[in-house]
Amino acid sequence: MSALVDNLRQQRGGPRDGALLRFSLGNALLGENDSTAAIEELQRAVVFDPTYSAAWKLLGKACLEAGQSDAAADAWRRGIAAANRRGDKQAEKEMTVFLRRLDKAPP
Repeated sequence: MSALVDNLRQQRGGPRDGALLRFSLGNALLGENDSTAAIEELQRAVVFDPTYSAAWKLLGKACLEAGQSDAAADAWRRGIAAANRRGDKQAEKEMTVFLRRLDKAPP
């Protein structure tokens, strides 16, 4: 486990805990190929901020890497809705592409 992950984990529950911290921790964990732990942190990120489209996008990626394609699709669908509410057109387009690719993938 990296110093970055340790540092971010120590900040959980403190005054800086929130969507950005959990997103950063989830991203760091995903970078260390710990998709299961990343999913937990990214789920917390979207609880803190349900309109955080980047967290939804990364949550979908983490779910896909964990072999949870249904959960990935759900995260991207919810992320598309969040991005739409925020006017985040780029994230909306990216997640739409990810979802299409997932739908076309062989079972």
